[in-house]
Parts: sequence; structure tokens; C-alpha cells
Amino acid sequence: MVLGVLFACAVGCLVYWGAALWQTISTLRSLPTARAGLDLPVDEDLCVCLVVPAHNEEEALPRLVRSLRAQDLPNARFVLALDRCTDGTASAARSAIGDDDRFEIIEVSTCPEDWAGKVNAAWMGVQQSQAARQAEVLVFTDADCVFEPGCLRACAALLEARKLDLLSLLSTLRCRHWFEHVCQPTAMLELMRLFPLHRANRNDGSHRAFANGQFMMFRAEAYHRVGGHEAVREALLEDIAFARLMTLPRHGMRTGLLLADGMVRCAMYETWQQFRDGWKRILIESCGRKSSRLRSAAWRGRLASVGLPTGTFLCLLAAVFVSGLSEPVRLGVVGVSAAGLIVWLTTLVLIARAAHAPVWSVPLHVIGGWLVGAIELEGACDLVAGRPTRWGGREYVLEDRS
Repeated sequence: MVLGVLFACAVGCLVYWGAALWQTISTLRSLPTARAGLDLPVDEDLCVCLVVPAHNEEEALPRLVRSLRAQDLPNARFVLALDRCTDGTASAARSAIGDDDRFEIIEVSTCPEDWAGKVNAAWMGVQQSQAARQAEVLVFTDADCVFEPGCLRACAALLEARKLDLLSLLSTLRCRHWFEHVCQPTAMLELMRLFPLHRANRNDGSHRAFANGQFMMFRAEAYHRVGGHEAVREALLEDIAFARLMTLPRHGMRTGLLLADGMVRCAMYETWQQFRDGWKRILIESCGRKSSRLRSAAWRGRLASVGLPTGTFLCLLAAVFVSGLSEPVRLGVVGVSAAGLIVWLTTLVLIARAAHAPVWSVPLHVIGGWLVGAIELEGACDLVAGRPTRWGGREYVLEDRS
């Protein structure tokens, strides 16, 4: 009986992760990364303006500024929209900028009640900057990102080559803290399960709109036509809101999502508590603020990431060490179990390599799956209890839409 349950896990692992492996390989083969844009031509006279909304980013913002100063697109301009900062962000930014006249600082002192803080800061950056108002291409990024020198040039070339109105990148995430090794890959995998990369790039009925606020490059005309950040002013994930808005039939615009491949790197959180709170907000919004969907996602993810691999490993051990099995049965169980584990590990290794994450952390996926599930379940409880979400210096009470 026990061996039968374990064998069912092995079969499930082989089927589930086999499908995931096929999808991963086909996606990586069919889509370029941001780095591919380095080999494409670009209009050197293109006017690009990048806007950075930043709230209390004294340590992170100077790193971004230094990387922006190295951008090789001649007509690039940069706007730092400092959102109600109470630390030394402004002085740190000015020190990093030095005498580079491509930069402009806008200090945002207030935020309307019906606006999310980051969204309001980005909108103020666009409204108050002449460079932003005159730009042909608008880019929005987060203060905790760092760009490679050719990033803007490569992405501008891809925007044109792929005929997109919005190009977004999945940043290459830093792996330094324990939770970045253990939980971060699983959290990203959960997000990609909700919004598959290949579907985010489709231009038909199977398209699933998605964008990543760490890097969004708009054709300025398209951005203004949908109403800019004012149109998504209440969204806590303005990136997904933008992608959905632009692809509505009445707008009929094209959006695309590619892997950054190291062209944009991001250090999202410095502590485990920040990681939990940040990803809880992301997953709550990604699940449409529905506690029932969060619970389903949590247990489905735990089954795929913890239950199936663990059961498959135990099945392999049982087949090897338990007596009383006929040799053909033993060989069949060993073969299916080994194949399931190999497919699971191969899928995660491919994903880790594409994300520039350390391969040695792949087996930790089992622990990460359980912990990310706990974050989703906590998010569901917060929705039901009406506990507020804190983000960007404000608190938001979210209504459970289940």
C-alpha cells in the first residue's frame, strides 16, 4: 500500500516535471534574451528617458545611478523621482550623479489617498520632467536594480525588432542571502506558473498579460494613449495592470517579456522579513486578491515542489532496499523513480542557469517550496482577516475577492 502511494508520486513527478521540462526547453529556444539586442541595430538619435521612483533608497540608488551613467545610448536621460524620502537618499543620489547633466531629481512630498506611492512617484516623474515629456521611449525601473552598459540600447533595439508597445524584462536576481538561495527561485517559479513566459509573449487568444516593474520600456505614444500611470494609480502591481490594460481589445497593443540574462540585475530584499512581506504582496496581487486562489496555489506548489520529489526519492529507496519485490517490479519502480528525479533536477538546473542562479542550490527547492507555500497561506489569512499590506511607506487594506 505504502509503496503504491510512493509509486504514484514517482509517476506524478515524471509526468508533471516532464511537462515542465518540455515547456522550459521550448521557451528558452523560442525566445531571445535581452542580451540578443546587443547585435541588433538601433537609432542612435532615439530619445529615451528612464524614470526611477525611489522611497528611502539611500544605499541602493547610488549603485543604480553609477550603472546608468555608463549607458551607451547617446540620447538617454534619467529622472530620479524621490518619493517622500526620510533618509539620505537625495544627498546620496546627488553625490553619485556628480556633474552628469543627463540626470534630473524630482522630490515628491505627498501622495494622494487613492494612489499607490510608487505609482504616484513615477507619474510625477513623467509629469514634471521635460525630458520625460519629450521622450520617444519611456523606461521605468526600481532603485534596487543595476544595468549593464548596453542595456538601454539593446532593449530599444528589441522593442523595435519585435514590434512591441511595452517590453519588460525578468531581472537577474541577486543570490547572496540564505532566503535568496532557498526561496527566491521557488517564488519566481510560482510567479511563472501563474504567468508563463511563453504566454506573456503570445499575440493571440492564449496571451496572458504580464510585465515586471523592475524594467518596463514603453513606446511613449502607447504609454500616454492608455493614460500613463494615472490609469493604474491604485494598483500595487502596476506592471501587471499596465500589461493587462494595454492588451485590452480597445487598445490592441503588444507587450513582451524576456529574460534579462544579466543585463538588469536586482537585489530585491535584504532581510527574511522583507522577503516574506514583499513576496506576500506580489503573490496576493498575482492571485487577484483571492484567498481561495492563494490557498490552492500554496498546496499545489507544495505538492509539485515538495510532495512529488520527496515521494519519488522515498519510492526509489524502497525499491532498492525493501525485500519481497520481484525483479521486474523492482527494476520498473527504480526506473520510473530515477527518471522522475532526473527530470525534476534537470528542469530546475535549466531554470537556474537561465536565471544565473547557482546550480548547487537546486536541491533546496524542496525547502523553498514549503516556505513559499507558507507565505501564500499567510497572504490568504491576511486577506480574510483584513490585515493591511505595508509597501512604499503606506498601508493598504486589501479586500478579499474570493
